[in-house]
Amino acid sequence: MEIISTAHAAVQQEPSALGFLLPIFILVLMYFILIRPQSKKIKEHKLMINDLKVGDEIATSGGIYGKITKISETYIILKISSDVVITLEKNSVGKILPKKSLEHIR
Repeated sequence: MEIISTAHAAVQQEPSALGFLLPIFILVLMYFILIRPQSKKIKEHKLMINDLKVGDEIATSGGIYGKITKISETYIILKISSDVVITLEKNSVGKILPKKSLEHIR
């Protein structure tokens, strides 16, 4: 009878601190690896979109290069060639290029 009660007592262990802290550590790690950098990138993109102005040379996320000729609240008019003008959403802007960088491309 003594062997059974000893074995039963061995099975009922108290939860360890590691078992409690491991899920919390994983959540914190996920925040710093995935969530925080992504939200920082989104914030920087919004600031870039708000800084757009007529005459800026941009590259879209689809790989189109051009010069902004008109800006509205949600759209931009982009001149990509001497006779070609397109309308894009502001969110499709990938980056603002340095001035006169399109002269080297064409």
